[in-house]
Amino acid sequence: MAYSSRSFGFSFTITPMVKRLMIANVAVFVLSLIIGQGFVFDWFGFQPTRIILRPWGPITYMFLHGDLMHLAVNMLILFFFGPPLEGRWGEREFLRFYVICGLGGVALSYLFLPNMVIGASAAMYGVMLAFAMNWPDVPIYVWGIFPVKAKYLVGFFFVLSALSAFQSSGGAAGAGGGTAHFAHLGGLIAGFLYLRSDWRPGGQLARIKKAATRSRRLAIVPRDENADELKGAGSSSRRPREDAALYEKVDAVLDKISATGMSSLTSDELKLLDEVSKKHRTN
Repeated sequence: MAYSSRSFGFSFTITPMVKRLMIANVAVFVLSLIIGQGFVFDWFGFQPTRIILRPWGPITYMFLHGDLMHLAVNMLILFFFGPPLEGRWGEREFLRFYVICGLGGVALSYLFLPNMVIGASAAMYGVMLAFAMNWPDVPIYVWGIFPVKAKYLVGFFFVLSALSAFQSSGGAAGAGGGTAHFAHLGGLIAGFLYLRSDWRPGGQLARIKKAATRSRRLAIVPRDENADELKGAGSSSRRPREDAALYEKVDAVLDKISATGMSSLTSDELKLLDEVSKKHRTN
């Protein structure tokens, strides 16, 4: 499975957080083989019946894999689809999204499936979803041969996971005893809700860009001074200029995000984005 980076205009390079996550997953897999997978899965896998005794399970389960194929598939997904997202969002926001999708996976598993769950698949499904929502028409080459648009491929995985979820059974899901379809579905759902909400700082960017564009249009539209006087709108005539000055600052912040990601913003810059987002919602 691969895509053509030329289709959406960025050069492919592995990014820092993706690299760290891949190293962590591989290192934990090797360590589990040395120590013994049974022991590691028992202590660090997600077990609904032992959530009180193993409260770290909802996080640590994401770094456990049952076999080399399980690990390889997830790392290939992370390798191909993670860097574009991290490049757009920054390291911290990408990691936050990764973890939230993983937590969504165990949440749905907890509700419907009492089995142990391991693996990064829930996070990987979320990463694929985010890629498809950002670049829906990019062709993904299945088996390196058949081009399928990202939005259709993720839609297929969603339907497949939904249909398969209620057939999940046996041992540790993801550990060779069954596939964690509920976790896959939970990762997709959590990722979608996260991307469509204001939970993440980046979720405000589309509204802010729209507001900035609108403000620039207002700033250059010729105004009828006589009409302003008749309406008693002397103060309103200054508003476009004030808005233009504000959105010049916003443009600078957006340029910074494009260059270095959300993680590079200062607290004042984040506060500015939040204020502009709220202002746009009330207008």
